[in-house]
Amino acid sequence: MTGSPARPLRIGNASGFYGDRFDAMREMLTGGELDVLTGDYLAELTMLILGRDRLKDPAAGYARTFLRQLEECLGIAHERGVRIVANAGGLNPAGLAERVRELAGRLGIPVRVAHVEGDDLRARHPDSLAAHAYLGGFGIAECLRAGADVVVTGRVTDAALVTGPAAAHFGWRPGEYDRLAGAVVAGHVLECGAQATGGNYAFFADHALDRLRRPGFPLAEIHADGTSVITKHPGTGGVVDTGTVTAQLLYETAGARYAGPDVTARLDTVRLTQDGPDRVRIEGVRGEAPPPVLKVGLNRLGGFRNEVTFVLTGLDVERKAELVRRQMQDALGAAKSAPDEVRWDLVRTDRPDADTEERASALLRLVVRDREAEPVGRAFSGAAVELALAGYPGFHVLAPPGKGAPYGVFEPDYVPQDAVEHVAVLHDGRRIAVPPAPDARVLEEVPGPPLPAPLPPGPTRRAPLGLVAGARSGDKGGDANVGVWVRSDDAWRWLAHELTADRFRELIPESRALPVTRHVLPDLRALNFVAGGILGEGVAAQYRFDPQAKALGEWLRSRHLDIPEALL
Repeated sequence: MTGSPARPLRIGNASGFYGDRFDAMREMLTGGELDVLTGDYLAELTMLILGRDRLKDPAAGYARTFLRQLEECLGIAHERGVRIVANAGGLNPAGLAERVRELAGRLGIPVRVAHVEGDDLRARHPDSLAAHAYLGGFGIAECLRAGADVVVTGRVTDAALVTGPAAAHFGWRPGEYDRLAGAVVAGHVLECGAQATGGNYAFFADHALDRLRRPGFPLAEIHADGTSVITKHPGTGGVVDTGTVTAQLLYETAGARYAGPDVTARLDTVRLTQDGPDRVRIEGVRGEAPPPVLKVGLNRLGGFRNEVTFVLTGLDVERKAELVRRQMQDALGAAKSAPDEVRWDLVRTDRPDADTEERASALLRLVVRDREAEPVGRAFSGAAVELALAGYPGFHVLAPPGKGAPYGVFEPDYVPQDAVEHVAVLHDGRRIAVPPAPDARVLEEVPGPPLPAPLPPGPTRRAPLGLVAGARSGDKGGDANVGVWVRSDDAWRWLAHELTADRFRELIPESRALPVTRHVLPDLRALNFVAGGILGEGVAAQYRFDPQAKALGEWLRSRHLDIPEALL
């Protein structure tokens, strides 16, 4: 796939998760010029879902949506000469590659299909439902260099879907760290689809709502030196500006070093500039040798859970909540076996003298977990339902509790790079071993940069942080990442001194007993916080109200601080 270094490589994205907009593949293929179309279908929760699929059917374990999309779009991609690279193979990339060949044969489309394997480490972790190493992009590059039209992978890093095609196109080799780091940053911006084009954007209210109703998906014009421009197809919805790109750069990252199997990208070297309407240039990215280990995602069944939400309406909400707590405790205590874990959360959504019943009601959520199904099943459901005529006045629930359901647990692990057999399986059946990076560097924190001079004293006003700062948050296992950025130098002078780790804990009370780490990225006017353990055992465990911390940043923006009036 080696191309002309003088011409940028145009890589688009058509999926940010398993279940993303189905028509995006067709829209990206028909909306403008592309060389490569990628799709990211995998997440920690997705691997658990695919693992459970494969328990029922050993031939399953891949994202079935991808095949349905290809049925409509493979011919278009072939006609336009667009290569397709996707991690939709999940737990079974070889099986998906064979299904794609069968589909192409049935449609009469002459395409060459390759896949990447070696990420599956379940043999090392027999108690896990899924155990997969995060591979880099050079297996994808080998497949493309050999002429593949479609490449499917299992677990690779999200950015590998971009670094692989870029390495193949420009002839990059392992060790070209600055170029690879530039492609990693571009890949990180693209990986979540419309989040780079105005989706989930903190300052969405600055734009006409019609513009954001259906954001287009992003693409990157990548150059031979690793610089890139993030844009979208002409005429599509959404917006691409330094704000939307900054938000996505901060998403689910932590410090200045963003580590991967091919390179560690230095996020503190990223420079963003507006390069025209809906065009943001990324340059200056420096790269370092990757860590000597690969991350491994372990998914296992943690046990069983059930829940019920009691609706408490009108007066005496606290006493109603206490009554139902005691009644449920008595009932569960009298059962043959009580659940291992019982968690109550009272959400005061009620208002005094409300003009609707909904506004007069609070929600009391009860979640139970156990290693076995029985304690959270019939005994729990029966105890909740039997209170219908014997509980607090106005008793009702949002939905009757069911039988209970299994929940998953995510755990990270690490293995030496050379312990994983990364293999590119070409369209003609040849197998090419992909060696680990030529050198390695143990990952260390970058020393904190100097802070800007604080703003001079002046009048302040109590107001929401979000009037000044944007935020984007997400999950990494049991931890939550919250990136916060501002759009002016004066706002940065204030934010860098005001929003410390201690102030974060003050504003987010459930983090007060947890380790909170703050990372400073001055060139982005940004801070990144990691709240360790706030999500318990990960999204599949459904530990908190917002189990993936998707809205944690918006909660932070809604909290009030004393903000300089000059910034408001």
